[in-house]
Amino acid sequence: MAVQRVERKLAAILAADVAGYGRLTGLDEEGTLGKFRTFRRELIDPAISAHGGRLVKTTGDGLLIEFHSVVDAVRCAVHLQGAIAERNALTPSDRRLQFRIGIHVGDIVVEGDDLLGEGVNIAARLEAMAEPGGISLSEDAWRQVRDKLPLAFTDRGEQRVKNIARPIRVYDLGARSLSAAAAPPAPSVGEGRRRFQPSWQAAMGGLAAVLLLAAALWLTIPRLVDVHNSSTPSRFSMIVLPFVNLSGDPAQDYLADVITEELTTSLSRIPNAFVIARSTAFTYKGKAIEVRQIGKELGVRYLLEGSEQRRGDRLRVTAQLIDAETGAHLWGDQIDSNRADLLAMQDEIVTRLSRALQMQLVEVDAARVARARPDNADAEDLAMRCQALVVNALSVKDKLDAAYALCERALQLDARNVRALINLSFTFIDPALELQSTDRAADISRAEELVSRALSIDPNAYMAHFAKSELLVTQRRFDEAIVEAERCLALNPSFVNAYDGLSNAYNFLGQPERAVEYADRALRLSPRDPLLYVLYFEKGFALSLLQQDDEAIDWLRRSIAVAAGWPLPQVLLASELALKGQDVEAHQTIALYLSLSGIQARTVAQWKAQLPSDNPVFLAYYERLLDGLRKAGLPEQ
Repeated sequence: MAVQRVERKLAAILAADVAGYGRLTGLDEEGTLGKFRTFRRELIDPAISAHGGRLVKTTGDGLLIEFHSVVDAVRCAVHLQGAIAERNALTPSDRRLQFRIGIHVGDIVVEGDDLLGEGVNIAARLEAMAEPGGISLSEDAWRQVRDKLPLAFTDRGEQRVKNIARPIRVYDLGARSLSAAAAPPAPSVGEGRRRFQPSWQAAMGGLAAVLLLAAALWLTIPRLVDVHNSSTPSRFSMIVLPFVNLSGDPAQDYLADVITEELTTSLSRIPNAFVIARSTAFTYKGKAIEVRQIGKELGVRYLLEGSEQRRGDRLRVTAQLIDAETGAHLWGDQIDSNRADLLAMQDEIVTRLSRALQMQLVEVDAARVARARPDNADAEDLAMRCQALVVNALSVKDKLDAAYALCERALQLDARNVRALINLSFTFIDPALELQSTDRAADISRAEELVSRALSIDPNAYMAHFAKSELLVTQRRFDEAIVEAERCLALNPSFVNAYDGLSNAYNFLGQPERAVEYADRALRLSPRDPLLYVLYFEKGFALSLLQQDDEAIDWLRRSIAVAAGWPLPQVLLASELALKGQDVEAHQTIALYLSLSGIQARTVAQWKAQLPSDNPVFLAYYERLLDGLRKAGLPEQ
């Protein structure tokens, strides 16, 4: 008996479906179906045809499309997401029809007009991983387009997916990146359209804005694989359990579901993270949960659970981080918000939770490493411990020196450790920023080398772009610094340090009003941040430029109250106090400044020699600052 030959071919496969389709049809079945049909007729089918694709089949709210070229598939996907976002702009955020798209290129099985096999399955799994309004690519697809299309991909690392034997390396195009490539009238996406907006909220429309605010989070998460014991959960492995609606009205479940989904999306986009898919997480909705059993079944180390409760125009959201191995509560937070602006409220909730959660995970994992293997020689562990210590050093020089020594040890073991390179660069950037360098040119040169190395290894390392932004400030290249800070925010919109960097750059550009705006935004997004003293300082700095002296003094005092070992607020406060005639406190503040460890700029002449900006507005301010320092008792020479 002859064996029937299986027909195979190589093709680019695009899989798409509607995010939250069940919820949308529950709210308005006929309206959702009608809108889906309209999108098909007016947007989707014409785009498929224009980009040379073939609609293989539909599955309810899902589509499977074949292309001969991966470039054409990605162009079609980008075009579609832009067109759909534009169409959604005037629709309430909870009623928007948003698509997730996955793209893979590989060997597939042809059966009549249908396509089958692992290649199709991988595209479908990628689609399930994509965020609403976003696109996920396999590594094979990414290689085909990375040098051909001007798009900002985020490397999510290797991901294990259902029914696929080997892990898949995934690359994302988030809604923020896609928003800059607005849907063009022509079939292909024009080169050079992508840009970074100074305001992350202005750059995104609708619910897509919320879905990206928590993306990537504040710090890079430790590696997925525990090389010492591959049978244990990875360091950063977790599940976001469905948030509970405590309002007593089941119709209000959607907001709890949105928060759950956005946090899952946020965490899953972190490079090398292992996060349980939302589809699995929602199977636990409404069920009694034994956390250790879940941790064992799913192979995760952490669980995040929470609730939302409405009372009139007020909303309270709580969250708790739980250790799946012990059942211990590691961290908790509560956010109270006004429902007047639902979209902005969702932005703030997800961003604040992401930032706080990230900081806590770094603390917990660093402590775990120190307890388990205090003398370990693993480069990533050393870099992680360095990072955790830096965050909590409050600019105390001795503590910072001890922290950075760990990064130096990490680089001795692995010269390509990006976390260590980035953190170590700040040992040279910070003295130049604070006008405390013993050799400013050498510090800037060394920092430039470290940052360049980090970016060459990982061009999507958002903290490397932040470090480059700060480095550019030391070189008086403020416009370029702003672009790099915006690039950092494009990769990680919840990284509030970048707002600090923007505030600083605008101060040096003589635009203190803009500086105040960015400082206030950071304070709103992370009101209990470990680096609050930096944000307090930036606001005080801007108010000082505006000659709002009483307010400037208040914010500078706040900074010093948190981090008394940091020299910059001491200098500005002493000058402000002297200019206001508060001579006793001004002299006391200068004395405190001069007593700090590692101070290099000890005279007015030394401060004048390191003029950080030649902007006319800033120059006028700087002369006023120096006059205040003379009056406060800082020696002239």
